[in-house]
Formats: sequence, structure tokens, C-alpha cells
Amino acid sequence: MLNLGRRRVFLCRKAVDMRKAYDSLADLVRIDLGMDPFQGDVFVFIGKDCTRAKVLIWEASGFWLCAKRLETARFRLPLTGDRVGAGAPALPLTIDQVMTLLEDVIPRMLRRMPMESL
Repeated sequence: MLNLGRRRVFLCRKAVDMRKAYDSLADLVRIDLGMDPFQGDVFVFIGKDCTRAKVLIWEASGFWLCAKRLETARFRLPLTGDRVGAGAPALPLTIDQVMTLLEDVIPRMLRRMPMESL
């Protein structure tokens, strides 16, 4: 059972290719973030267009990979005084901040598609 209590959480500040899966994201954590993906920390990744997110977590029996794709909104990234992508490669977050990030989205303007005449 997935338990997020008492885990450190990090938001990758670099836009990530959302085609990446378990091993590619674990390599990204190890190489780009300079962290160990097998320590049980929670790593959150956001796609370039801010409509997709993935969460990677290691437990004793293996990786959890959770994904969310927004259809009509964008994820609202936390402001840290500088732009996401600048500074440290990973931004530490609390569990509450992660839950807010994954649920508090910015609505996107939808273009109205012309109706076909019947």
C-alpha cells in the first residue's frame, strides 16, 4: 500500500518528457537531480506544457509511478522567487504542497469548435 507520510518530496524543476517511465525517471533523479531514487523520497515531474504530471516513489518491493493528464487546465507551479527551471534542479515540497499542486489547476481557454450543420 502506498504511504506518503514522513517522506521527503521533490519537484523536478526541469520540464520532463512525459513518455519517460520508471527506469528513465529514476535515471533522471540520479543523474540530473543528483539524488538516490531508491531512498523512498517522492519525486514529482511536470511536462513542458504543464498539462501532465508523474510521481515516482520507491518502496521496498519496487517503484510506484502515478500519472495525471489534464484535459482543460494546467498545473499551477509553486512560485519560489525565481522561474521554475532556474536554480537548484529539485524544489523540496511538503505533502500538502504536492496535493495542492496536483489538484489546484489553472483553467485553460478552450477554443470553440464550429458546429457542423446537420
